[in-house]
Amino acid sequence: MPERGRCDDAPPPELQKAISEFNGGEWFECHETLEELWVGEKGALRDFYQGVLQVAVALYHWRNGNFKGAEGLLGRAADLLRRVPRSCLGVDVARLVAEADVLHEALLFLGEERMGELDPALIPKLHPPAP
Repeated sequence: MPERGRCDDAPPPELQKAISEFNGGEWFECHETLEELWVGEKGALRDFYQGVLQVAVALYHWRNGNFKGAEGLLGRAADLLRRVPRSCLGVDVARLVAEADVLHEALLFLGEERMGELDPALIPKLHPPAP
């Protein structure tokens, strides 16, 4: 099990902004917001920020028709997030990993030609941990 470290801390205002951007489909903006947090971190928090950032960029690529970019980043993002505790900085990481995995499988099933048929209900959101 990964060490909790600072994952128990309250989320910084920049992360709260990134969560709002992510959940609002502003994935490029979310990437920009998280990049500043990610660059200066180490350990679990770095993996957390980078993993969320990569899911956001994958969704951005999906929306813009870049199958290879979306598919590749989803797999790498989930791998990073699996190194992080199940919840971190007020985000349900385990749920995000599960939703990213489902999205990844759906994209692989649809393939590049049909990726636009993706069910919008499969787009992950960032949620607080379940009580």
